[in-house]
Amino acid sequence: MDDIGQEAGRPAATVVIVRERLDRPPEFLMMERASTMAFAAGALVFPGGAVDPSDHALAARIDHGLDADEAAARIAAIRETIEESGLGIGLAGLVDAAMVAAIRAGLDEGRTLGDLMEAHGVALALDRIIPFARWHPAVWDKVRRVYDTRFYLTRAPDGQAASVDTTENVHLFWSSAIATLARCDAGEGKIIFPTRRNLERLARHVSYAELVAHAAAHPVETIRPWKEERDGETHLCIPAHLGYPVTSEPFERVRRG
Repeated sequence: MDDIGQEAGRPAATVVIVRERLDRPPEFLMMERASTMAFAAGALVFPGGAVDPSDHALAARIDHGLDADEAAARIAAIRETIEESGLGIGLAGLVDAAMVAAIRAGLDEGRTLGDLMEAHGVALALDRIIPFARWHPAVWDKVRRVYDTRFYLTRAPDGQAASVDTTENVHLFWSSAIATLARCDAGEGKIIFPTRRNLERLARHVSYAELVAHAAAHPVETIRPWKEERDGETHLCIPAHLGYPVTSEPFERVRRG
């Protein structure tokens, strides 16, 4: 086993938004990152981003019963999703598309999520943001950004439509996990190693309830991939007990952030 550099990663959160379909596999919201982004430029990803000080500040103001870092990460997932896609996940109260658009505009102006929620009379529903995984990829070179990312599941909100933010992402679409993997294998999209592994895991389940049950059945341990020689070839590997059907990939094929 060859441990690659394990530097501290910046805390981040990303969320798998699940849209169920009758008699067909669920779809997930994917976004294509702008080619100008420093991390995962041009790649297909789930909504999300870094945890900000304002997320910790809001977590400290509310009663949530969670570890402080966990609460801040769930808040970051909610805030980033609103900013990047205009979908108001994890909100309780009389929430409609117009309100979420107003909150999104306020965030774009630099206002905090807590202040905007108070102004619109809505609250956080952190229990609707379900822990799924946690990834802290290794360092391959000195310029690569490293994030310690918590992955979550949540339902797509009713009566709302996703739209690009024109800065961090250039295209949004709903797609099943199998379809997204096929798209990338055909050269019509790019995904980095953690996204591929998570799509493979998601592809095995046919409903939101099944996904939540699967998540509950596996511990959320920090995944720190390592290099290992297998059959004369270097592979990038992850643990085998965390629900992932594919746990290694030849290193030369791995797409990095």
